Amino acid sequence: MNQPASLNPPFKPLDPAKFRDPDTTAKGERRASVSLKRLETLWFNTGTLCNITCGNCYIESSPTNDRLAYLSNADVTRYLDEAEAIGQRPATTGFTGGEPFMNPEIAAMLETCLARGHDVLVLTNAMKPMMRPRIQAALRDLDSRYGDRLTLRVSLDHWRADLHDEERGPGSFAETLTGLRWLGANNLRIAIAARLRWGESDADMRSGFRALFAREGLAVDAGGHAALVIFPEMDARADVPEITVDCWRILDKDPADVMCASSRMIVKRKDAAGPAVLACTLLPYDRQFELGSNLADALAPVKLNHPHCAKFCVLGGGSCKA
Repeated sequence: MNQPASLNPPFKPLDPAKFRDPDTTAKGERRASVSLKRLETLWFNTGTLCNITCGNCYIESSPTNDRLAYLSNADVTRYLDEAEAIGQRPATTGFTGGEPFMNPEIAAMLETCLARGHDVLVLTNAMKPMMRPRIQAALRDLDSRYGDRLTLRVSLDHWRADLHDEERGPGSFAETLTGLRWLGANNLRIAIAARLRWGESDADMRSGFRALFAREGLAVDAGGHAALVIFPEMDARADVPEITVDCWRILDKDPADVMCASSRMIVKRKDAAGPAVLACTLLPYDRQFELGSNLADALAPVKLNHPHCAKFCVLGGGSCKA
């Protein structure tokens, strides 16, 4: 198996003329946009507080970052009600953070979504917040009543402990494996989120994870792209092409496959009067991707005016959806 490449290979810095105008690229071409085809996944960012600080967290989560405050179960209920009222009932509700299991109302929020018939996806590091007895009891209870409609997607950046710990801190791989073993032993549905950070191919990453899952007895299909999601790395400092309206034809890509064609995310900014709807899970702080306080106001097309739109979503084929 190939050895990982250098973590920080040389890169060409982003041209400062790019991603300046929402309608026009630096070359004067018309910028691409993506229309909402249907709201398939409604994401709730439970807050940016996290139990760890990672080396390259796209949302800058940490034990001290509370720029996005905790959502409440009342907030979740309000947006689910609105989605139904405007004919955009999502099939899946997703919970991300920060670390969702730090939110004091997470169990109630999961219950609300599952009881209303939604599939639920929770993005977690499966560390201490998830392993508290109160949360373990809630997860066992929800699984006993709703079964495979609840999935926990655990962040395991690499199948090698040293590389995962390089990103998330010493001992984090072992602690996450403890959480994964608990989830497996209790028959909860597991998915894994990894990262192409170290220069390996998708095939090599899946091979390494396949061996890890076999050793640990985890029922995760390393060949399944929903069971093992391997995300392209994001670095807004690195140069990347801007996406024009002609790129759909050139790349033979359907804009309906891009994440913002089927997803929106709810956040509550610190000290804000109420929650807001964002176009994307990856851009929580860029105000041009804030679409208002109501889902009805957030159905407009999204202009792909950020490096992540190009590298992660269009060129990288990445998506956070279930």
